[in-house]
Amino acid sequence: MADYRILLLGPPGAGKGTQSKRLADEYDLDHITTGDALRENKEMETEYGTPAEYMDAGELVPDPVVNEIVVAALEDADGFVLDGYPRNLDQAEFLSEETDLDYVVFLDVPEDELVDRLTGRRVCPECGANYHVEFDQPAEEGVCDECGADLVQRDDDTEETVRERLRVYRENTEPVVEHYRDEGALVEVSGEGTPDDVFDRIQDVVEN
Repeated sequence: MADYRILLLGPPGAGKGTQSKRLADEYDLDHITTGDALRENKEMETEYGTPAEYMDAGELVPDPVVNEIVVAALEDADGFVLDGYPRNLDQAEFLSEETDLDYVVFLDVPEDELVDRLTGRRVCPECGANYHVEFDQPAEEGVCDECGADLVQRDDDTEETVRERLRVYRENTEPVVEHYRDEGALVEVSGEGTPDDVFDRIQDVVEN
């Protein structure tokens, strides 16, 4: 398999996590997320301290620490799919200095569709299983297939909260999209349709 270096961008609900995992499995790549990289390297010493110092205090890990952790993860990978980083323009500019990307793919989904996807999620409070009122329904409405508990909507999946998450995304992360568009590196792919449909479109970009 080719050692592709792929960055997947898109708003909350666009399907980045799903598609990143599929790409990693298909092409035998490392799936690198900011959260995983921080958890796996909590005690890594940087000029600004360890991630654990911030995480244990419930504080946001500062960009310089995140940058060092992510770059360390990239250096250990022959090929990778990067998901959830960079989140702002400073991180994007840092990444451009540290590695060359083969593909920067942006999953484009209309906001109303994102709201439907995110507000339709239902979770099991007992075992953590995830469902969706349209795309991934349990056998019995409102009841977990795994353990039989009543499904709930998380507080951060209400429409008001979802639209605020999308506003924050636009404010912080859309400049990242423009950064790669200005560089001529961005490939926009429709994120609408089934996960299989979207994956086929991404594969067309990677292989052609």
